[in-house]
Amino acid sequence: MNKTVNINLAGIFFHIDEDAYLKLQGYLTAIKNSFANTEGSAEIIADIETRISELFNERLKNERQVIGLKEVEEVIAIMGQPEDYLVDDDIFEDEPRFNSSKKSTLNKKLFRDIDNSYISGVSSGFAHYLGIDPIWMRLLWVLLVMMSFGTFVVIYILFWILIPAAKTTAEKIMMTGEPVNINNIEKQIKDSFETVSGVAKNVSKSVSDTAKKHGGAVKKTSKNFFDTIADFIMVVVRIFSKFIGIIIIVFSAVILISLILGLFSVGFKNILNIPGLDYVYAFNAGNTPIWLASLLVFFTVGIPVFFLFYLGLKIFVNNLKSIGKIAKLTLLGLWLCAIVGIVIVSVREVSEHSISESVIDKHVLNVTSKDTLRIDIRNNDLYRNHDYNGGFKIANHHDDLKGLYVRNVRIVIKSTKDSLVTVNVEKTADGSSYQKAINYANNIKYDFDFKHQKLMLDSYLYTDVENKFRNQKVTVFVYIPEGVIVNCSESTRFYYTYPSIIENKQTNHYVKIIKDDVLCLDCDDDFKVEVKTPKVKIDEDGVEINGDEGSLKIDKNGIRAESKEVKVRINSDGIDIQSKEN
Repeated sequence: MNKTVNINLAGIFFHIDEDAYLKLQGYLTAIKNSFANTEGSAEIIADIETRISELFNERLKNERQVIGLKEVEEVIAIMGQPEDYLVDDDIFEDEPRFNSSKKSTLNKKLFRDIDNSYISGVSSGFAHYLGIDPIWMRLLWVLLVMMSFGTFVVIYILFWILIPAAKTTAEKIMMTGEPVNINNIEKQIKDSFETVSGVAKNVSKSVSDTAKKHGGAVKKTSKNFFDTIADFIMVVVRIFSKFIGIIIIVFSAVILISLILGLFSVGFKNILNIPGLDYVYAFNAGNTPIWLASLLVFFTVGIPVFFLFYLGLKIFVNNLKSIGKIAKLTLLGLWLCAIVGIVIVSVREVSEHSISESVIDKHVLNVTSKDTLRIDIRNNDLYRNHDYNGGFKIANHHDDLKGLYVRNVRIVIKSTKDSLVTVNVEKTADGSSYQKAINYANNIKYDFDFKHQKLMLDSYLYTDVENKFRNQKVTVFVYIPEGVIVNCSESTRFYYTYPSIIENKQTNHYVKIIKDDVLCLDCDDDFKVEVKTPKVKIDEDGVEINGDEGSLKIDKNGIRAESKEVKVRINSDGIDIQSKEN
């Protein structure tokens, strides 16, 4: 049974067994002796202890676990022995402070470089991670902000919040992609002291360069074939995962920016005068404040997209800070509230269309069975005759009030035994109750003119935009006495609906109204087919095709086909096939 010891390493308490404690104590003593006469030795030793405590924390599965000899030896192997990493002052040459050498991002961790920052260090941190100069990253951020009309500032703030700052020496070393060992910690501390004293020295050379200068002080290890294959596969997997992370980040960032633009567009609609919002208002039958609906959509869609963005960052950045349990629960609560709000708004909107009611305006026209009635669609600037039913638009009425013009007009022609023509205008609208639906139907305005035996119908209905779009519809029932001759212009072709006795094909013809039907007075019922192909004849007798190699005839007597070699006859008697002899 081994004795355990409680130690305080860089402000963190660990339980360590006695053998491991003795080895760790000897290791730290050797390090202190090695740096006894080195400038900044206290800071170097403190950072080394901090890095050792971080490595111990990575290996602990729970707080009660005891650090054993195995864990201590693993940490020593990572940190290295003091005698293996003796750094001379000669390696610190005058170079620019920022090292823009392109190192592999697979060994780097993304931090905010607060030592080289203008605002938060996000740009310089990405510059370290990508191996480029910070000036290019800063220019890229400026371009992104300008191209997104300032909304990319939100993405920058998210990076500022989620990416940790490189505060400790170990974090600053990890930011450059170098291993955090005694040699690099000492180099970083020396660089800090020389910067304070005004000497700009480059301390960011790779471990491979240091190893070459010290003549192979670090032992090289060889790998067998299978280890190499395994490492290669892991590198491919890590590169692929980074690529997936970038795709997720870009995709979610585009959606977030779009949502933010939409939210601000609604908020400043009176200032920006954004087109299309009038139609949103017209379809908002439930009278839900547009800013509230936009906010609910923003939270409903934006919060999941934010977590998708956070997932992409987690894949791309291994050391990403957690947003914390409180923030996660708060966002979850907001999302649930937004979902409930969307459901309430949707139910309210559906209820406004739950009931449909109609009102009828009746008009009697002085047209008798001895007259000829012409029906036409009135031409206007809002809707031309080639526009079909169902269209709508918002425009200013003659009194400068905005109105909703709906192209949802149908015509039904029916016969009647009455002596005069009757026009019934049926106006239909939706509402949340019968009375409201009737009120909205009464608010529909539809006009027509009747002069000189000519009925001119409007192609649209009108209602104030305050009434909203409620599936408003007008059906014009024209009851015509039997015996009246009617001529419907071409403009009415697409307006007829069941059970009209006049159909599309009867437009531009004179028809006589009979009981529940019409009799066309100028329709040509002869069978006429115009065929411009030579040797082809199609008429009331049948079809005849003559060619150089034979002929085909189809008529009431059957089918006859003939060529130089064969004759075929098909009729009610059967099939007769005869071959010709040469």
